[in-house]
Formats: sequence, structure tokens, C-alpha cells
Amino acid sequence: MDVFCGIDWAEDHHDIAVVDRDGQLLARRRISDDAAGLTALLGLLAGHGDSADDPVPVAIETPRGLLTACLRATGRQVYPVNPMATARYRDRHSAAGRKSDHGDAVVLANILRTDMHAHRPLPADSELAQAIAVLARAQQDAVWDRVTAHNKLRSHLREYFPAFLAAFAGVRDGITRPEARVILTAAPTPAEAAKLTLAQLRTLLKKAGRSRGTDAEAARLRDAFRAAQMRQLPLVEQAMGRQALALLRQFDAACASADDLEAAATESFNQHPDAGIITSFPGLGALTGARVLAETGDDRSRFTDANGLKAYAGAAPITRASGKTRSVTRRKVKNDRLAAVGYVWAFCALTASPGARAHYDRRKDAGDRHAAAQRNLFGRLLGCLHHCLATGQHYDEAIAFPTPTATPAAA
Repeated sequence: MDVFCGIDWAEDHHDIAVVDRDGQLLARRRISDDAAGLTALLGLLAGHGDSADDPVPVAIETPRGLLTACLRATGRQVYPVNPMATARYRDRHSAAGRKSDHGDAVVLANILRTDMHAHRPLPADSELAQAIAVLARAQQDAVWDRVTAHNKLRSHLREYFPAFLAAFAGVRDGITRPEARVILTAAPTPAEAAKLTLAQLRTLLKKAGRSRGTDAEAARLRDAFRAAQMRQLPLVEQAMGRQALALLRQFDAACASADDLEAAATESFNQHPDAGIITSFPGLGALTGARVLAETGDDRSRFTDANGLKAYAGAAPITRASGKTRSVTRRKVKNDRLAAVGYVWAFCALTASPGARAHYDRRKDAGDRHAAAQRNLFGRLLGCLHHCLATGQHYDEAIAFPTPTATPAAA
């Protein structure tokens, strides 16, 4: 490659720099963040040898956005470079700390010129895999938002309505249940909840979708709401009830978003050719499988071996050695989303796979703590997944966790 392009990304404009193999600046330009700017960029690259057979590689500081998507659609390699890495490279050219948008674009172009082998281009995932990634990540964000909204609502109820929390403390899912949210909407204060009759409670339970045991549940809730409890002043209690309704609306929206995105993510995932292989693994369902596919993609050339995938997921340890000091610790720089679903995957595999449970127990007996043993199991499962996807095979318990052969007793 004789020409390299660097793009300093911004919200409304982008600075472009094109250099040759000797580091000489061939062109520079500032383009707008619209179709006209993309046309100007492609014309600039075409004027310096860009073609469909030999596209000019591009370095940019973000893997997302319309500009990155359009550049990927042209078939060229796009290298997302971490801004912190760009800052380190910038120090090679100026010890005084000088910085400019054009200078950063030149630095990005020179990163490709000198160290392209050390950076990973965006994977060539299929369109369906990219869509699954959008839905799975959005669903995971919605789940995190739901947890945040739940914690805010629960913390607020503790300040003025602890009886409501106590009424649903022993029920599965607690105040996240539909009947809890319906009742809180109808009676957001202790005074209003204490006035609810059995008939009103039965109606609210049926409105929430409950069809069995409504009489007993209505009686239990009536007694819980009328039990003696500490109370705020009347006007303060009413104000806090209004605040609870506002928090409840946020919580309902987060629940609806998580459920809707879960249905969309699983529907798209089930259409992918790799869905059958991924869900054949113990502990992986449609939603967790979609999250795994979203972070690993379907570009088989992305990870040359299983070790690269394990390091990317944070399942492989990292060694730091200097002089006489050597330490092996867990990897902190990783794909946090893949590591999060990996924890759930390994935990569920403990009950779904005897081999996984035996592997976990062996690691515990060897001295690993729970998190370390589970992380090691996650790495083992990732290695099996990499092999199965590369060869097109489904998971086989006997191959993944072969039964160890008995050894003769020591004399």
C-alpha cells in the first residue's frame, strides 16, 4: 500500500489527511458530516489512487457513525484507533504537547503507515450480524436502565412507603411484577393503599394479568397495606407519591423497552445461520446467544485462533514480567459486554453440563476462587465455540469435556 488516510472525527465536520509510504503529506481537507462531505472524501481518495481493487485504508477514532458505515460499505479496511493510542503516537511527533485536528488526522494516517499490523480493522460482519449487534446491545442497555430505574424506585419507596416493599418482598421479582406496578399506580401513597378494598384489589390483580389465587392474594395485600407503619407528614406523603408515579413511569418504559428489544433481538438471531451452533452450547439461549454473536460477529477471519477470542473476552489471564517480578492476573482491558454475558453463560452451564460442573470443581479444588474458576470455564467454552463455528459442528459434551481415564494407583 502506497497511500494511507487518517480522519479526525468530530460531530459536524471531519479533518482528512492523506500520506504516502514515506510519510509525506499528499492532501489535507476538512469535510462536512453529510453526503456532500462523503463525496468530497471519496473524490480526494480517488485522486490519489483509490480504486475498488486497491482501496485506500482509513484510520478513524470511532467504530460507529454514518461516516464509518459508509466507508465500510465501499469495501475498504477501516481501522478504529483508540483516542488514547492516538495521544501516545502524537507524543512521537511533538514533545511540547502541540495538538490540532489536522495534526491528529496526520497522526492517524501515520499509524497505518508504520504500525498497521498492530491494529485490528473492523470485521467484515454480515448485515444480519450487524443488525443483531445493534439490537442485542440496545437490549442490554435497556436491562441496565431497568435495573437503575428499579433501584431508584425502591430507594424512594423506602423513604415513605416501606409497607409496599414488604408486601412484595417474598414474591418472585418483587416490585417488578405487573401486579405490583398496577397497584402502585392506583395507590401511590400509604393512605390510598390502606383504603383499597378486597374487590378493588381483585380488580387490580386481574387487570395486571393474574387469574389464579386472586382472593387470597387480595386479602394478603389488604392486611399488608393496613398494618401499622411509620408515615411521613400528609402533604409530604402526597408529594412523594407523585414522585413515585414519575419514577414508576420511567420504570415501566424501561421494562417495555427491554421486552420489545428482547423479542426483536431473538427474532433476528434465530434467522442467522450460526444460531443453531451457538444455542447448542449448554447455558446459551436465544437472548444470550444473540449477545455472544453481537460481540464476536460472523467474520471467521476476525480471530485467527481461540486464544485471541479468549483475550478479547477477558477470559485469558495476562502476564506482567519485569526483572525478577512476575505476576499472572485477570485481564481488565476486554470487551465488557462479552465478559458480562460470559459470566451468565458459565453460571448457567454449571447446571446444564456435567462436564462444565466437573471442570469448575477441579479449578476450585486447585485453589481458584469462584470468579476465577468461572472465568476459566468461560474460556474453555469459548475455545469450544471457536472450534465449532470454524468447523460448522454442534456442541458435543463428550468431545468438549472428555471423561478422564483412570490412572493406576501409585505403588
